[in-house]
Amino acid sequence: MLGFDRRAAQSTWTVALTALGMILVYAVRKTLFVFVLALLFAYLLSPLVNLLDRALPTNRTRSVALLLTYVIFVGIVVLIGMQIGSRVVEQATSLGQRFPQMLTRWEQTSPGPPTAVNSLRVQLAEKLKEDVAARSGDILATLSKAGLKALTVASDLIYVVVIPIIAFFILKDGRIMRQYILDLVDEGPRRVLLDDVMADIHLLLVHYMRALVLLALSAFTAYSISFAIMGVPYAVLLAALAGMLEFIPMLGPFAAGVIILIVSIVSGAPVLAVLIFLLAYRVFQDYILSPQVMEKGVALHPLLVLFGVFAGAELAGIAGTFLSVPTLALARVIYVRIRKARLSAQFTPAGELR
Repeated sequence: MLGFDRRAAQSTWTVALTALGMILVYAVRKTLFVFVLALLFAYLLSPLVNLLDRALPTNRTRSVALLLTYVIFVGIVVLIGMQIGSRVVEQATSLGQRFPQMLTRWEQTSPGPPTAVNSLRVQLAEKLKEDVAARSGDILATLSKAGLKALTVASDLIYVVVIPIIAFFILKDGRIMRQYILDLVDEGPRRVLLDDVMADIHLLLVHYMRALVLLALSAFTAYSISFAIMGVPYAVLLAALAGMLEFIPMLGPFAAGVIILIVSIVSGAPVLAVLIFLLAYRVFQDYILSPQVMEKGVALHPLLVLFGVFAGAELAGIAGTFLSVPTLALARVIYVRIRKARLSAQFTPAGELR
């Protein structure tokens, strides 16, 4: 009637609702990021919560296991802050004060190397002064404060109070929330598909958080021990920086390597040994350790990871780079599960095509 097409109207309405939903998500992106961090934090603590829940008497509630988990976690963080955090802050402050002097001393030419090498050294030092030294005090001061806050849990109110509270409720009522979501769909293939997708996402996040923590701990341990053996100054600070930047895919380890090389060059550390170690450790982690700790559902092609990292950085900065890999992995899990469901729906129980 009057050229009105119901299908076109339905399609237009669907597109409009989708666009509106995307606009709303973008408008509340900061709040969503806080909830995503709380969800990842909950998955970080979930193995210990489940272990304590099984170990406690059957008449105990899950809240008791949660409280014990939080007590243990806070104790570990305080212990790490006392043992490592103070040294990180001390070394960061020392490096921030001495970096301009080290850069000036390294800039001075020596009679041994050829003239071209000395000229290149002067040019590189000038570039570092322009791009790094001018901001090194602020960067390192921020790093020392950030390291202290991260390692002693004395950071912003949102990250110290709100995220653990949200994570507490996720851990406590996660199963009930999951059941509420399933109840939104009637019994049938769609409900089964939703159940399977949620189960896959659960396993994915468990494996991903476990892998991130193991990779960060491995990097900190390997860097701190190797730098101490090689006599690299500020070994604990550089190792802590490398461990924290492991949480940012690709760009984080690369940035850590650049910073470590710059500090090694200007401080007179064995640069060649440091460079060989950095390359050897990346090969070990990327081709041996990471495939072992990352499950198949988490593993993504490097080109896809690069695309996600740069796209996430363009859309949401550091938060986007941090969430790029789990977002792509979630999309992959959902796609694979839906594709399997559609393929299985094309066959009869006897294995013949409909």
